[in-house]
Amino acid sequence: MGRNRILAVIPAYNEQDNIVSTIEDLRKCAPGIDYVVINDGSKDRTLDICKERGYNYVSLPVNLGLAGAFQTGMRYAYEHDYDYAIQFDADGQHSAAYIEEMVKVAQRAEANIVIGSRFATQKKPISARMAGSVLISAMIFLTTHKHIQDPTSGMRLFDKTMIPLFANELDFGPEPDTISLLMRWGYKVEEMQVEMRERVAGESYLNFTKSVAYMLRMSISILLVQWFRRKK
Repeated sequence: MGRNRILAVIPAYNEQDNIVSTIEDLRKCAPGIDYVVINDGSKDRTLDICKERGYNYVSLPVNLGLAGAFQTGMRYAYEHDYDYAIQFDADGQHSAAYIEEMVKVAQRAEANIVIGSRFATQKKPISARMAGSVLISAMIFLTTHKHIQDPTSGMRLFDKTMIPLFANELDFGPEPDTISLLMRWGYKVEEMQVEMRERVAGESYLNFTKSVAYMLRMSISILLVQWFRRKK
């Protein structure tokens, strides 16, 4: 990875059962990168564990949700002048073993964003769970004429030009509608095949009801709302 400084941004809400294994995976499989845990107002022992183990963390006094926690991490990356920042889940689903290759893909393809995709080279399964992903992929293709096979993947690498946008703009969340918008503005997005684990413990940001609302909101945003946003 050369001299590039890379930061793993780890939003964490009630991840006391997963945060240790997540950090140990980073230390073992990606020892050359830094990390910051964003404790998003957790009600369990997530913060206590970070303190006890000496993890690098920022603790938010209230739960801001994924967008707010991620922006906090990107602000950290911006203020500390990192070359790349990777969105990395605290629930153990992401594998740090892919981070180095994602950076290489970004460099080879001169990509601004690299998505760790479950479906870059593998077929997307047909299921109710995948219906939302299929819908969002279709909306992105309609508006950008480019295929993103795994738009809801939470494992995304951002280069130095992306960091200040996500750090400073309130309407830049780590969501498919923002990715679609950036593609329309001419930024380059690549996908790289990764394998993801199932969550074994803890609380997801999205339950079933929130997931349905999320898919509908993303589709409307991609089709309509994003067209009224001005390029930064």
